[in-house]
Amino acid sequence: MLIIRTDDFERALAKLPAQIREQCEAQVVILKNDWRDTRLHIKKLREPYKGIYSFRIMRGYRALFYFDTASNIIIFDADHRKDIYR
Repeated sequence: MLIIRTDDFERALAKLPAQIREQCEAQVVILKNDWRDTRLHIKKLREPYKGIYSFRIMRGYRALFYFDTASNIIIFDADHRKDIYR
């Protein structure tokens, strides 16, 4: 599966603490190998985020992504869970 990381995702990731960034990189590897892996805690979001999914980086942090084809995952944001859905 091809993982595409947007510039917005890279900027958001750079703003996070180092420990969160490291954990996010580990989660992205898991996502690439099997996006259904239960360690990711994947959630399909409801309106107004139709077609968007989130995965857990750490307990309080999430990343957002979507599928553009059956084999491409676009990761476009990462932040604390209280801020990411705004």
